[in-house]
Amino acid sequence: MIFAYFSLLIFLFLQLLSSSGAAIGSNVPKSDVDLLEFPLNLEYMEAEFFLWGSFGYGLDSFAPELAVGGPSPIGARIAKLSPLIRDVIAQFGFQEVGHVRAIKNTVAGFPRPLLNQSREAFATVMNDAFGHQLEPPFNPYANDINYLLASYVIPYLGLTGYVGANPKLHSPTVKRLLVGLLGVESGQDAVLRALLYEHGRENVEPYGITAIEFTNSISELRNKLGRHGLKNEGLKVKPTVGAEGKIRENILAGDKYSLSYDRTPEEILRIVYGSGNENKPGGFYPKGADGQIAKSYLGVGGN
Repeated sequence: MIFAYFSLLIFLFLQLLSSSGAAIGSNVPKSDVDLLEFPLNLEYMEAEFFLWGSFGYGLDSFAPELAVGGPSPIGARIAKLSPLIRDVIAQFGFQEVGHVRAIKNTVAGFPRPLLNQSREAFATVMNDAFGHQLEPPFNPYANDINYLLASYVIPYLGLTGYVGANPKLHSPTVKRLLVGLLGVESGQDAVLRALLYEHGRENVEPYGITAIEFTNSISELRNKLGRHGLKNEGLKVKPTVGAEGKIRENILAGDKYSLSYDRTPEEILRIVYGSGNENKPGGFYPKGADGQIAKSYLGVGGN
């Protein structure tokens, strides 16, 4: 009798777990699940970079349940920031925690992938952007300008990905979430561009290269790696590329109608891997990104 009673309790408990798990993503089409899980890779990247940069520790301290036991980022560390920039980046960090939480509350998601946020990873990006090795090697954690330039690499990719995913979605729930994510990612990118724009004509020491030149070179690299034409713009462009084809200054990036550019997951993978190839991981994702879409290019099954 006692055995039967406990068997019944176990059965009911398992049923409860099953129904709770089914609630996440149960009303979301599979194609929408895949499209929403993909940017989780970037949201993890942003959350860790901004939290570590401002506080010196990341998700494992602030929200370990969201990391789900995924490996800690390689080389992440606190940056030497002024009080104002540290405050801004701290806000970004907590915003990104919210983004990870919102996505994982809607679809199952996956554990934090292995991320490379080391000085060497960012130095490689800058070397590739200029076509030669910078001396000394670029250190994203050294000061305000370096950290802002390193940050310039990240949120913009997320917002172009959301713009690209939007017309492919079917679920109103996912569409609403995506628009909410896009709004804040766009705001972060605008803040970063505005802060860099203020110091755009100043040299980034000790390289004798202005912040504007850095943003232009980083944008050109992303266009090259993405292999799909002009979808990134620095802080100063040819007048024909600027708003209404009439201005060189470019505090916000946009197409000929000043609308946000879009990117596919394939284009984003080519950029964040640093390889120009969605099948060849590396860069910020040494073992590749996670989720069905990213894994499909690595020749392995989805979650």
